[in-house]
Amino acid sequence: MSVRENTPTRLEVDLANGGATGTTPVAPPVRRRRSSSVGARVEIAVLVGPALIVFLGFVIFPVVMAAYYGFFSWQGYGPPTDFVGFRNYVTILQDPTFQEALTHNGVIVVLSLVLQGPVAILLALLLNRKLRGQSLIRVLIFVPYVISEVVVGTGWSLMLQSNGAVNGMLEKLGLGAFTQDWLSNPDIAIWTLMVIITWKYVGFAVILFLAGLQGIPEELPEAAAIDGASFWQIQRHITLPLLAPTLRIWAFLSIIGALQLFDLVYIIWGQYIASTAGTSTMATYLVANGRNAGNYGYGNAVAVVLFLISLVVALIYQRFVLSRDTEGAITEKGTSK
Repeated sequence: MSVRENTPTRLEVDLANGGATGTTPVAPPVRRRRSSSVGARVEIAVLVGPALIVFLGFVIFPVVMAAYYGFFSWQGYGPPTDFVGFRNYVTILQDPTFQEALTHNGVIVVLSLVLQGPVAILLALLLNRKLRGQSLIRVLIFVPYVISEVVVGTGWSLMLQSNGAVNGMLEKLGLGAFTQDWLSNPDIAIWTLMVIITWKYVGFAVILFLAGLQGIPEELPEAAAIDGASFWQIQRHITLPLLAPTLRIWAFLSIIGALQLFDLVYIIWGQYIASTAGTSTMATYLVANGRNAGNYGYGNAVAVVLFLISLVVALIYQRFVLSRDTEGAITEKGTSK
């Protein structure tokens, strides 16, 4: 027997000493197989591909084509050949009718936030308490939101005529002095529109706020009440701050919806009455001066301007308002780790 065979190995010495003097062999790192990497990429492509195709085909491509047609005086038939450059866009921005429609959209944005927000918050606070018939009240408030705009517009248009149900009811109640030409009077038509918009869309805001309120721990307002805080102090210092992310999301949706408002105005007032009654919007201007005027190149240019205005507003709101919620979530996640 040789000396080499009787000499203990390094591993045997380590085991005899309890592993205190040596090191345990480390297995070499397992390399990710190339096939698994390719499989992951294929899986991502399969999952993302259909959505990306739909997005490019139904969002990006129409916007690009609308911008292209906006450089032509095009009647909608055959390929566009009468190139006019930026003339359509310059005409839009200089047109007093478009400027008036843009102003109306701005007014609708502000009034939607000012009117719908407080009403929805009060209704949500009321419905967040235990009430008899609470479920029925929630359904009644939310029903107008799910009704088609065509039905809503037609119904309100009939009721608000000079000889409609609203004026008839006022006369029967002895309030004939308050009867108005609700639809064609430029001084009150915009307020008539805001009443209809609030009636239809406030239910959506109430549902959002209710969901936010139910996510607030009950211990917080209870502890504040024990400490002597009043109901309104609890709402101001606890409920509203915790409800702020939901409020910001609702405000964003309301702003974008107000900028793109079309159906209710077009159904109730029509394309021409809307401009004289003071309720025209950028979308009704698009239809009246584009499709109905037979100038599809100009209409596409209006669509691009409307898209850019909505995009700029959305990006600004995302940058300065919604970003705080995202940053807070990221910071909280990093802290928890």
